[in-house]
Parts: sequence; structure tokens; C-alpha cells
Amino acid sequence: MAPNGNSEERSRISANWNRLNDQIAATTTRIGRVPETIKIVTVGKTFPVAILKAAMEVGIRVFGENRVQEAAPKIEFFRNIPDIEWHMIGHLQTNKAKKAAELFNVIQSVDSVRLAQLLSTEGGRLGRTIPVFIEINTSGESAKSGMAPDALFPALDEIAVLPNIAVSGLMTVGPLTDDVGQIRHAFRQLKKLYDRAREQSYPNCHFERLSMGMSGDFEIAIEEGSTMIRVGRAIFGERGAA
Repeated sequence: MAPNGNSEERSRISANWNRLNDQIAATTTRIGRVPETIKIVTVGKTFPVAILKAAMEVGIRVFGENRVQEAAPKIEFFRNIPDIEWHMIGHLQTNKAKKAAELFNVIQSVDSVRLAQLLSTEGGRLGRTIPVFIEINTSGESAKSGMAPDALFPALDEIAVLPNIAVSGLMTVGPLTDDVGQIRHAFRQLKKLYDRAREQSYPNCHFERLSMGMSGDFEIAIEEGSTMIRVGRAIFGERGAA
């Protein structure tokens, strides 16, 4: 049974959630889009089950986790809540593919053909089709995961024919910089790849979502075409402060 969320935590998360949605509404309205086109993945990294429970009580239903080993006990704890959607958003090592396939509804961080092949095998074992995103390193930062942009289409030629996975979109992490121009360039580059991929007829590829933008840059990401943002700090506050 899930713990009762603290009323103070609920109030704080609710206020942050409402503020975030107001910011999304303002941004989308300014550029001629509607707020409903943006899906929010609430990042639970480092936050305990009590905080996630408070978020669920506010009405949040989509959660992202960065590490399989941290996510496993959380997902198990909330296994009896059927409408919660869990996304793997951090780097996924190939030796964790089996466990990730068992835990997550969606895996956003597929960064190699090999990982896609392993998830395809695990999907077959589990009797499910796993929605995945292809992660692209649009910033060129060596510390970041993701395929190089020019590797996407050769990889899709191999990934698209795999059974038991379905490519739902592309994902990137914006560059760690205050330079808005660099951030915008990285997001714009992913949007171009996304549009190009949507124009082609790959089997088992739907390209329904463009996942880019986090707490510090989601407004820029939305301006550049994002349809899914991954936000933790803007909802929960600074890590360690909860």
C-alpha cells in the first residue's frame, strides 16, 4: 500500500505543477500551439516514494527515471496503481536491457542498434511491443549518451525491422550551457531529424513524440517543436530540498 502523501508536500507540488502548466500554456499560445500537444514526464530521480505518492495525489501520472536500479523498487511499490506510466530516460546499459523491459512502459534512451536488438528480444520474451525513442546527441558533448545525428537513418534501417519494439519518437538532452543559441540549435537539429524521419515509411515507426526540454530549457524546446518535456526540478524543487 502506498504511503500517504504529506499535505505540505502535496501543496508545494500542486503549486509547482500548476505553475508549470501555466508556463506551458503561455509558451504554446505565444507560438500558435495548444498546451494539450505537450506531454509532461515528471522526473523522479533521487526522490523517494513518499514524494512520488504526493505527486500522484496531485494528479501526475507519467514518471521518468534515470537508473534501473533506483527505479525498480519505486515501480514495484506502485505496481497496484494501473494508470501510472513509467519512462526510462537515462542511459541504459545493454546488461540492464532485460530488467528495463520488465519495468518500464516506454524506453526513451535507445542509443544503439545493439540495445534495440536486445529490447526486441526481451519484448518477445515478455509478449509485448515496447515503445522506444531513439536518443540523439545533438550537442556533440562527449559526456552525453546518444547517437550522432548522422547515425540515425542508418540505424533506423536496422531498428525498424526488429519485432516487439516500436519507435515512437526521438529524444535529446540539451547542452549544458547558458547560451540560448546553442540550446536552440541542438533542439532545432533534432526537430529537423524528426521531420525527415516522419516523411519516410519505416515499419514499426510512428514518430508521434519529440522528447526534448527539461526544467531549465523546456520553453525553448517547445518553441522549437518539442511535444514531450522531462521535468523534475520545476515540479519537485531542488534535489535534496524535498
